[in-house]
Amino acid sequence: MDNKIVTIKEIATKLNISPSTVSRALHDHKSIGLRTKARVQELAKELNYEPNQTAIFFQQRKTFTIGVILPELSEAFFSSAISGIEDCANKNKYTVLMGQSHDDTEREKQLVETMKNHRVDGLLVSIAKNTTTYEHFEAIKKYDIPVVFFDRIPSMENIHYVACNMASGTTQAFNFLRKLGHKTIGMINGPMNLLASKERVEGYRNALTKARLKYDPSLIISCDLTTDGIHKVTEKLLSLKNKPTAIIAFNDYVLLDAVEAVKKLKLKINKDVSFVSYANLPISNYSAHPPLASVEQFSYQQGYKAMEIMLDLLSKTNSENDNTTFYKIILEPQLIIHTPATL
Repeated sequence: MDNKIVTIKEIATKLNISPSTVSRALHDHKSIGLRTKARVQELAKELNYEPNQTAIFFQQRKTFTIGVILPELSEAFFSSAISGIEDCANKNKYTVLMGQSHDDTEREKQLVETMKNHRVDGLLVSIAKNTTTYEHFEAIKKYDIPVVFFDRIPSMENIHYVACNMASGTTQAFNFLRKLGHKTIGMINGPMNLLASKERVEGYRNALTKARLKYDPSLIISCDLTTDGIHKVTEKLLSLKNKPTAIIAFNDYVLLDAVEAVKKLKLKINKDVSFVSYANLPISNYSAHPPLASVEQFSYQQGYKAMEIMLDLLSKTNSENDNTTFYKIILEPQLIIHTPATL
């Protein structure tokens, strides 16, 4: 069997017409007559001709590839976000090229460079927890590669992003625990370079203000989100003189580590210490000690919407994007109650 790749030039030679005529006929150009189009397309089908995608990409100056950089695909939140991104991308004939930073800033920088070298048309990013400088995102702008952030948003001006309203989610969580009778509520927060961490503090303080309660900064502790770090801050919270009877955990994974720390202290979950978390991940359904409630952050919708924004940016000219209003999409969270019997 002859596996040789058929080219436009070969079709042109067989039909005694120019390669440019063949190209236009294959693209159904209106300048080519119906008879010529039919002859070209029939022969192309007979010879199993396949378009040279590289040439098409070069001509259109697009690769129809979107780069995605996120912390950990193994986390259910990010795998759900990827599903949203891919569903939207596939509908619009785009391919997704993915990389994991594993919450390492240097790896994140390398991935940005790799995505640029692979000539992605755009970049969707959820930043690493340790990323505090953003020159790698600033640098990519000169290559006309648009960037849209989702979930973990950097503290940068003039960026496109999709996120969930963590201030509102925290207020919902705080009020829920107050209604259950908890008077002292602690929080295990993430690194303060993350916008979401700052919003959690804002929501906590807003809830205190509305309840006319005094703010005690010792009840909110930031950590590096490692297992060891979570154990330490949980123990610190529970060693306070005014120790909390309930804790709002940064996410469902943080909750699992915090629960282990509480058990080591010989305290009973949801009796001595109750928990509310964020993300509402499926793992809660299989945990022996699920949170009383979890803040749904709509990860799939965040991914899908981020990809929609990217498509809109790619449909505009560079000059239009230079003058555009920056997308700042904030999704409203929903507190999902897991144990209604405790109310």
